[in-house]
Amino acid sequence: MPPLRTALLQSSGVLGDIAENLKALDEAAERAAQAGAGLLVTSEMFLTGYALDLEAVPGLAEASDGDSARTIGEIARRHGLAVLYGYPERDGDTVYNSAQLIGPDGAALANYRKTHLFGCFEQDAFTPGDTPVVQADLGGIRIGIMICYDVEFPENVRAHALAGTDLLLVPTAQMHPFQFVAEHLVPVRAFENQMYVAYVNRTGPEGEFEFVGLSCLASPDGTTRTRAGRGEEMVFGEVDPELLGASRENNPYLRDRRPGLYASLV
Repeated sequence: MPPLRTALLQSSGVLGDIAENLKALDEAAERAAQAGAGLLVTSEMFLTGYALDLEAVPGLAEASDGDSARTIGEIARRHGLAVLYGYPERDGDTVYNSAQLIGPDGAALANYRKTHLFGCFEQDAFTPGDTPVVQADLGGIRIGIMICYDVEFPENVRAHALAGTDLLLVPTAQMHPFQFVAEHLVPVRAFENQMYVAYVNRTGPEGEFEFVGLSCLASPDGTTRTRAGRGEEMVFGEVDPELLGASRENNPYLRDRRPGLYASLV
């Protein structure tokens, strides 16, 4: 199975302007496809921006099969690559902080609702999801999805490891002064759970927040395959099933677990 070339789009887009952000996504997808990528991953709340007024969130939220989803499906199909995008999702009267994976044929593959909401803004604006492991198959690679704060809970990522996730996609809005998460915690999560982790951040000032960039593709062998800086950019990394298999063979973490000792965790 060939490696999956993955594009990480580190960008904050335009706050509150879905049309402009869809245009930027289309342009990014074209560049990613030209560079040979089969998957493009964006940041948390890419569709609308993150630092929204609370009153604006319900009006910007869309259904998982709404207008923007259909447009992104067209973008994915036209450029022949899968797209993971963050957005506020409306389901009836409930709004979630969500991320959806669209396949290269334009069909929706998986939709994930953030389970651990960070800070007052998110807790006031959104309802937490209650499904910790959401997966899809992309060219033989098992994709899992999380959002930002979720990856900081080791139980969450371990659940993905036990469910066989090969590549964990984590759109994020990681802000100052917590850059150690991108620099140190994410590579450790990849190593201890024997998976690739694509952590894709926003960048620059937005409302009261200062996003730190530093998006990365962390590898199960403990290395960081690609790392962005602090500004707007797209970086690329290879998700290699052969390396993943070899790393899992050599690393005994998952084989040496003793679940009977862990009952106190729950």
